[in-house]
Amino acid sequence: MLKNLSITNYALIETLEMGPSKGLNMITGETGAGKSIMLGAIGLLLGNRADTKALFNDEKKCIIEGVFEIANYGLEAYFQAEDLDYDPQCIIRREITPAGKSRAFVNDTPVKLDILKSLGKALMDIHSQHDTLLLAAGEYQLSLIDAFADTKTEKTQYSTAYTAYRKAKKSYEKLVHEAAELRKEADFNQFQLEELSALQLQEGEQETLENEQEVLDNAEEIKSKINENLQLFNGDELGATTLLMQINQGFQQLGRYSSRFDELKERFDSVCIEVNDIAASLEDEDGKIEVDFDKLEEIRERLSKIYQLQKKHGVQTVEELIALEKTLADKAFQIGNLDEELEQLKAEMDQTWEILSQTGAKLSQKRQRHFKGFAEEITGLLAHLGMENANIEISHRTTDPTPSGKDEVEILFTANKGVKPQPIRQVASGGEFSRLMFAIKYIMADKVALPTLIFDEIDTGISGEVALQMVQMMQEIAKRHQVICISHLPQVAAKGEKHYFVYKDNSAAKTMSKIRALNQEERVTEIAKMIAGANPSESAVKSAMDLLGK
Repeated sequence: MLKNLSITNYALIETLEMGPSKGLNMITGETGAGKSIMLGAIGLLLGNRADTKALFNDEKKCIIEGVFEIANYGLEAYFQAEDLDYDPQCIIRREITPAGKSRAFVNDTPVKLDILKSLGKALMDIHSQHDTLLLAAGEYQLSLIDAFADTKTEKTQYSTAYTAYRKAKKSYEKLVHEAAELRKEADFNQFQLEELSALQLQEGEQETLENEQEVLDNAEEIKSKINENLQLFNGDELGATTLLMQINQGFQQLGRYSSRFDELKERFDSVCIEVNDIAASLEDEDGKIEVDFDKLEEIRERLSKIYQLQKKHGVQTVEELIALEKTLADKAFQIGNLDEELEQLKAEMDQTWEILSQTGAKLSQKRQRHFKGFAEEITGLLAHLGMENANIEISHRTTDPTPSGKDEVEILFTANKGVKPQPIRQVASGGEFSRLMFAIKYIMADKVALPTLIFDEIDTGISGEVALQMVQMMQEIAKRHQVICISHLPQVAAKGEKHYFVYKDNSAAKTMSKIRALNQEERVTEIAKMIAGANPSESAVKSAMDLLGK
């Protein structure tokens, strides 16, 4: 419930604060005094779009803050899902700067307007004469039936089945589409797969073949250079091996003179071993290299095929061709298993459809069982509200499954005897609509945990006994819910637990709207003025006291 509302620098309001009671609160005032301005400010608090033209002082920012008691609303999961700090006392604040920048906060955490809107729906329900669009909407009418029939369990079961069916249907239809594409490309893919598979490609072979081709292309030149080097190693007169043998003999002679040369000789011996090993390896390479034109031609042909496929498929390496071959093989495998997989997904879809049909039928049956009771209860309440000839019927049509079920409903209404009920949007006048909506809210108050209810001049177009009946029903609602009623009828205003008076203050340079909670004496005076005008007579004062039960 709303514990405190403060408005600063909005429209004609410089500062305004009110702390409504948890029961029935009345707000009265002259036309244009600012009651609708208050609702506009509350609308901003609940996520409506801001307008800088609404600032009282266009050099200061507008601040609207509401403190709500939400311990019984079950909103912990919502706060957790939106990453907001939960507190049983929730503070919502909206700020609008002179530059037009709007900011919103929930418990001092900045939030976007869509968060404010979704949270606001759980905190306040503002009803006015102009809610025809809401009541005329089929989804809203169906939600009323669901609340009346208490279909929460059936709706949960249906929703689970609907989600499962949609998922299974999506999977099946996706595979049907993919199968059509795969079959369309099957022959071409198979040709490409066979073309790649025929080469039996190996990772790393392109580099090996290119190196081998380079060697074979230059085999004669390579063998010539090897033989030149071997001649330099093994020549009889100037060969490196001969010269090393001579140096070795010199070290042997030096060793006879002093052991100081032994270490140098050992190092020299190591060099000789390495040089002889290099010469031997060079001779091995010479034996391996052959001028083989047939083999060279084979390598060229294989590389040519590899290059052609790389160009054809827009890749650079053998590894990419191997990956493409695997992809094509997977598609070929899919083609071979498509019928079996399609059959399996079709069976799953049919099974989820059967469950959806069963849960949808169960939900629909429960709804239909309560059509008559819902219509009769609304009709009975309308009779109490001065519409003795009103009649309500529920039109029903079975539809294909939707997220809300297989039912399309419409509330049909007539206020006149002998006239066939018609859709509300076509026949209900303003006053009739107000009473109809009020009757619905009265019933829903017993069925669901409604938030704070705000009735904006819902008593327009009624008077006398009907007004008393309506306010008594408000009192019943207020036993379980906080109610704030903006009224112009003294019979209604007198029944509030707390009474606020909105008025214009012209004492300063600029007109301001203000609000104050009335004490008992002030309430008598205000009710008397509502009965008889600005200068109420003694009888009007007495009537006011009677209405207030004094």
